[in-house]
Amino acid sequence: MSYKSTLDSFCGTPFWNSTATWYTDNPELTPCFQNTVLVWIPCLYLWVFALLDIYYILHSKERNIPWNMLNITKLIITCLLIVLKFVDLGVTVHTSSNGEREVYNADYYSPIIKILTFGLSATLLYFNRKYGMRASGVLFFFWLLLILAGLPQLRSRIIEHYNLKDDENVQYNFVSYMVYYPFIVLMFILNCFADLPPKDSPYKYEKNQCPETSAGFPSRLTFSWFDPMALTGFRRSLTESDLWALNPPDSSTEAVPRFEKFWERTLRKHEFSGGTKATYRKTSASVNFKPEIERKPASILPALCFAFGGQFMFGALLKLVNDTLMFVSPQLLKLLIGFVQGGEPEWKGYMYAVALLVCATAQTMLLAHYFTRMYLVGMRIRTALTSAIYRKSLRMSNAARKESTVGEIVNLMSVDAQRFIELTAYLNMIWSAPLQIALALYFLWGILGPSVLAGLAVMIILIPVNGLIANRVKTLQIKQMKYKDERVKLMNEVLNGIKVLKMYAWEPSFEDQILKIRNKEMNVLKQAAYLNSATSFIWSCAPFLVSLMSFGCFVLVNDTEVLDSKRAFVALSLFNILRFPLSMLPNVISNVVQTSVGIKRLNKFMNCDELDESSVEHDAKEPNPIVIENGHFSWGDQDSDPVLKNINLRIPRGSLVAVVGAVGSGKSSLLSALLGEMNKVSGRVNTSGSIAYVPQQAWIQNATLQDNILFGKPLEKHKYNNVINVCALKTDFDVLPGGDQTEIGEKGINLSGGQKQRVSLARAVYCDADNFFLDDPLSAVDSHVGKHIFDKVIGPSGLLKSKTRVWVTHNVSYLAQTDLVVVLRDGQVSEAGTYQQLIEKKGAFAEFLLHHLSDAERTSPEELDELKQDLENKLGSEFQNKLQRARSLSESASESEQTAAGDRSGSVKRKTPDGVTANELKEKNKLIETEKSETGSVKWSIYKHYLMSVGVFASVITIVMNLILQVFQVGSNYWLAEWSNDEKMVVNGTVDTQRRDMYLGVYGGLGVGQVISVSVSSLALYLGSLAAARALHSALLGGVLRAPSIGFFDCTPVGRVLNRFSKDVDVLDNVLPMTLRGWTSCFFGVLGTLFVISMSTPIFLAVILPIGFVYYVIQRFYVATSRQLKRLESVSRSPIYSHFGESITGASSIRAYGVTDRFVEESERRVDNNQSCYYPSCIANRWLAVRLEMIGNLIIFFSAIFVVLGRDTVSPGLVGLSVSYALQITQTLNWLVRMTSEVETNIVAVERIKEYAETKQEAAWNLEQGPGATWPETGALQLERLTLGYRAGEPALRDLTCSVAPRDKLGIVGRTGAGKSTLTLGLFRIVEAMDGKIMIDGVDISTIGLHQLRSRITIIPQDPILFSGTLRMNLDPFEVYTDDDIWRSLEHAHLKTFVQGLQAGLRHEISEGGENLSVGQRQLVCLARALLRKTPLLVLDEATAAVDLETDELIQKTIRSEFASCTVLTIAHRLNTIMDSTKVMVLDRGQLVEYAPPEQLLQDKNSIFYSMAKDAGIVN
Repeated sequence: MSYKSTLDSFCGTPFWNSTATWYTDNPELTPCFQNTVLVWIPCLYLWVFALLDIYYILHSKERNIPWNMLNITKLIITCLLIVLKFVDLGVTVHTSSNGEREVYNADYYSPIIKILTFGLSATLLYFNRKYGMRASGVLFFFWLLLILAGLPQLRSRIIEHYNLKDDENVQYNFVSYMVYYPFIVLMFILNCFADLPPKDSPYKYEKNQCPETSAGFPSRLTFSWFDPMALTGFRRSLTESDLWALNPPDSSTEAVPRFEKFWERTLRKHEFSGGTKATYRKTSASVNFKPEIERKPASILPALCFAFGGQFMFGALLKLVNDTLMFVSPQLLKLLIGFVQGGEPEWKGYMYAVALLVCATAQTMLLAHYFTRMYLVGMRIRTALTSAIYRKSLRMSNAARKESTVGEIVNLMSVDAQRFIELTAYLNMIWSAPLQIALALYFLWGILGPSVLAGLAVMIILIPVNGLIANRVKTLQIKQMKYKDERVKLMNEVLNGIKVLKMYAWEPSFEDQILKIRNKEMNVLKQAAYLNSATSFIWSCAPFLVSLMSFGCFVLVNDTEVLDSKRAFVALSLFNILRFPLSMLPNVISNVVQTSVGIKRLNKFMNCDELDESSVEHDAKEPNPIVIENGHFSWGDQDSDPVLKNINLRIPRGSLVAVVGAVGSGKSSLLSALLGEMNKVSGRVNTSGSIAYVPQQAWIQNATLQDNILFGKPLEKHKYNNVINVCALKTDFDVLPGGDQTEIGEKGINLSGGQKQRVSLARAVYCDADNFFLDDPLSAVDSHVGKHIFDKVIGPSGLLKSKTRVWVTHNVSYLAQTDLVVVLRDGQVSEAGTYQQLIEKKGAFAEFLLHHLSDAERTSPEELDELKQDLENKLGSEFQNKLQRARSLSESASESEQTAAGDRSGSVKRKTPDGVTANELKEKNKLIETEKSETGSVKWSIYKHYLMSVGVFASVITIVMNLILQVFQVGSNYWLAEWSNDEKMVVNGTVDTQRRDMYLGVYGGLGVGQVISVSVSSLALYLGSLAAARALHSALLGGVLRAPSIGFFDCTPVGRVLNRFSKDVDVLDNVLPMTLRGWTSCFFGVLGTLFVISMSTPIFLAVILPIGFVYYVIQRFYVATSRQLKRLESVSRSPIYSHFGESITGASSIRAYGVTDRFVEESERRVDNNQSCYYPSCIANRWLAVRLEMIGNLIIFFSAIFVVLGRDTVSPGLVGLSVSYALQITQTLNWLVRMTSEVETNIVAVERIKEYAETKQEAAWNLEQGPGATWPETGALQLERLTLGYRAGEPALRDLTCSVAPRDKLGIVGRTGAGKSTLTLGLFRIVEAMDGKIMIDGVDISTIGLHQLRSRITIIPQDPILFSGTLRMNLDPFEVYTDDDIWRSLEHAHLKTFVQGLQAGLRHEISEGGENLSVGQRQLVCLARALLRKTPLLVLDEATAAVDLETDELIQKTIRSEFASCTVLTIAHRLNTIMDSTKVMVLDRGQLVEYAPPEQLLQDKNSIFYSMAKDAGIVN
């Protein structure tokens, strides 16, 4: 061998001597080998891997670690080592020149190489310090390698020294080595610690910094830096404050810009390659050559790969090394079995055992860090995507926005972006699995020869079968997603309209609808369950079939060869390695498929049209701040009809412009056009200056009142107080329990309509912009408040007098004070001009005025005299009658400020006590309770609850079948050991065929048993868990729908309830079955393994106990910590989505105020907060993995050691059996704890669902002894000493006694918060009576079921709430009326012509929340509902907002004619509507103060009613 001879001459001594090193009881390496290979390997390593350090140094953003003891000591020792090696070199040269003995090249090279390498390490040390690298893995391993490589040399030197004659001098070599070795050990120890933090860092840390950065390398390697967190979590429940801040590179400030950069690039490329497309954006009315086929959307994948691929590749490298190491163990097993068979020296057995341990430990570390890398990449991707989705949702055009509901968009964020985290960890399996399979087959070929092909054939056949199943599962998944979306969307609407549902007693209908969808979903899931159990059947029988075919083939083909233990068990352990990649492949494939579905959805969303930024120009040179020239605007696509046509407007700076017109004439659309929310078909729009916008339906955030008004601007006390005063909010703040620190619920639930609107106005005023767009801000406030606001804010002498104001209004009284009036009709400007000009024109405006004349007459009668004359001359005598009619109608006076049920009207009149700090107040007045995250371990009762839901039968079958499966599995392997040990197989050189066939047959039979038991157990489990999911969902739905409005729905945000219906139900459907399946197979697998090892080497039992104890302790630590981290993570997740949902609803306001960036930042902050809970839980997983796998590695080690110790008593077959089982245990143990914790974390879903399913219920819906079928016949009503209140505490209505005769028309009036709405809530038992009773037709309503009550009385509610579905479903969800009945009710509600005009008629689809009808039409639909039910008792909670006078007139007329024979209770906000009622009830501060016919009350000049009438201008 030539290289040997060259090395021999290089050293001057033989390089390798097998006799001395291997075939001996006392192994010894040659001096030449020590001097060359053992010196070169560590040095070569450092020169190669220094590149890694250099890469990190170049990419580091931190600088300058201060000099300190640690790094100075390291440098000094390195320098000393260099000096030492120079001395060595000098001594060598000296020896050579003296000619004392011959010196060879190796003696020169060894010190020189070391000098250079130590020099490099010193350089690295210096630059690591300068560039802020606190711990270097490269150097750590370098010193470790030096120590290991130096061991043989140390031993030789000591033996040499020991053998010296006493009088001889100590040799220089010995001394120098004795100095050198402690130095490298010391350097290694110093490299275990991390350096100080760098002085210069671009990152700012808010919370406690993550200890990872300050941990030394070994600590990072084993995740020991996580210990304190695990301890804390074990001792007590973790809270937010225990968590660390995110590492800067993982936070959104770094991750998002990276992704955005590449995504922009992708979009630009995509636009170039777009080919024929004339207009990419809808800018002008130009033609659109869209290619026939819609273009493929740009994909987010490339951008993700470029942004986050680097980390991913490094992880992949780790995986590659790990995969290679996997195949070392079977080779060691082979050697070990050989060791037991033959008489090799003892030390080799121990060496094999140690080698097994080292190999397994290396795998553990590699795998742990591979997963950490992957999860980090997943996290970054999620952060980037969430932010991208958020930004996109604020830029979507209206057409695109219509295509998807809020729920669907939130789903993209919560489900599809989440998938990436789960996928990244397994993505590498796509190349890693085939690689492992190929290597395994290569080694198997070496053992079994061509017979392996038989086994391979089985695998290859199974792959397409699996592919088919996976495809089928994919289609089922898409189907299930569709149903889930549908179900969640419907649930969302039900929750949003729950108050109305309860008043109409419609819950059963909606419950059925939801359960219908749920049943479809369950059918899909059931199909999937059969397919899944088929898959698990295939994959559990695969490894067995493979080994059966291969072994069978091997023994049947070869007459001379037998299956000995070396062959059988090495092959078996290779088959076991094969099992993992084979079983993973289908999972990975289906995961990839799921993610690709997600990516498709994301791509569609990320490519949808955006609002055209350029549609509104902002040219500051334009003299008028607001200009529209020839504007045509549409909602939706290019092709849809324009809503606004031929708009020409020039609004001078500082003028007040009123926009008037009937409902649906396009007033709000005009403002949207100015804001750039609509599609500009043609024309030009220009606005200059900043904008404030008050939408028609106020958008209120879930924050304090003050935050809602400041809207991100800094607080200037003086200005703020001024704004509050002019917007008439001072009194409201005094009434609210927390003043302006009161927290507002979702969608402003605990404010009344008028308060919301005034808060919305105050926000605009505080914003102090140049242009104000006001969309009917006075619609929901009382006339006197309205006057105050007009005078102080909007009008010519108000706070905004110098600003440009565009004011959409229904209010005629103030038109005279405006600078310009624009009259819209059918989307066109029919006239525009000053008030005076328009009146003289006698056109559409005069008509419009006539309707409203009486209103203005009251406020300023003198000015109108001449106008009256004008009109009278023009219209003659009919003028008087018209005026009369208009007068009765437009009395838009009295109090239109209603109290929403969420207002707790009476109960909040208390002033806040003095001496209470704002924060205490904030806590006390939190309406929304914080989400409970249960702490401590999941109670057993939850498991019991779940198992009962699964069913006893299914549970028992699963357990029994798993036990039987283990019996078969262990049996078949034990049989293999017997077979391989059988000495009688070969008789006279040929194989005893009969005996062979007997062995083979039994082996096959045991296999068939395995296959059957697997499929039965998995099927029982899947079907059982689906039954549980169905039962739990229906319990949850029933529980939520039967929860009381007051006490549940008013203090639980919709998002939180929805989360239970989407996320938690999804866990029950898809996650828990899989997890439980995994857990059972792991658990029984571990039992089997321990049993086998103990059986073959009984001494192993002694080790089981301590190891088991350690395992249990680690597992408890982990599960406690991990579960709380998971809980924190899921609690910190909902704010992301609730903020997101809120932002989508308020998108137009956010854009109008130009605060998009602030909202994006807020969203990113919430995501980071969530990730900072997620990161520790990933680390917790790895922390656990490293510790558990070390335990597994010890089990391998001990099983091998005991084999070596008992080599004389143990048969080779049992050795193979025991060690090959031990090799599997690492993975199984790891999976077991992981599965245990998965089961625990996912069972939380059952806990959360159980919590809501068992929430406090309202009274029974139907009682046996209910009222007769015809009750109530007359609708007579008696209240006896009625006391009503919302919460324990002050009642909102006290001691009310009165009676209403049949067919009476009762008007209920009173100022805001007098308790009017509370009375209706009491009638419907939304609020139960604290005392006294309500009798309808002599029946006490508290004695009958809620539905028996609610379905027999009718309400026309204040806010018209519609549900998505057909118009018919909205009128008659139980389908009890005929179509004729419905058409008749529509006719009386004046909707017949509208509905006939629709293509689908009654089947017309109404969109979410009724958004495709105008507010007035919605109101009429509610009237039609009432007409359809036509009960003897009608409650009319008068609508205040957004109803134009025409609609109002229609409603009043209909009620007078159609409900003449019913008792009608009207809660009036306008006195004129109840002037003709039989009786009036005046409430004040929750008490009945006056109750008499209106004429009688008006005669008493001291009555409250009289003073209210006077205010309203009914009496002069």
